[in-house]
Amino acid sequence: MKSINFITKVIFVLLLSISMLSCKNETVNEPSAEHLELERADKQLADNLKMYETVWDDIINKREIDKINETNFDNNITLITAPENVVGIQGFKAYYQNYLTGFSDVTFTIVDVFGQGDKIVKHWNFKGTHSGEFFGIPASGKKVDIDGVTLVKMKDGKIAQEQDFLDNLSFYQQLGLIPTE
Repeated sequence: MKSINFITKVIFVLLLSISMLSCKNETVNEPSAEHLELERADKQLADNLKMYETVWDDIINKREIDKINETNFDNNITLITAPENVVGIQGFKAYYQNYLTGFSDVTFTIVDVFGQGDKIVKHWNFKGTHSGEFFGIPASGKKVDIDGVTLVKMKDGKIAQEQDFLDNLSFYQQLGLIPTE
């Protein structure tokens, strides 16, 4: 009986040793091309989100309108708007200059930003005092506080297209252009 226990122990130790050696000799699988592409896409999205938040914080809160340039925006940047789209860096810059000219003490807050692939969604809040001409509307001295959402398309790490959605009725009422009742 002792010899059977001894033989069982020897066999067990041999099997354990073989098992451990085979584990050491296994090669680690290389990441698949699909896995590497997903990692690259995730990094690109993270880079896009960080750049996007920083650029808009600088443009509105720091009033650095010149950040609307070839470094941050595609040359054919398109703002989807009515009655017609604004296309190109100079037109885009002139459009947003109206906000900087029209409002003092601006606070622009990105409430949330997220994305997938080359698309970004930004939930924002804009506060300020209408102290200058805004798209031809003379200063009213009224304070505005408006929330909105922007749909964004990126291209090669640059902002290529934007479309803003906000409650225009509330915005115009806050400006005193439309009665509140």
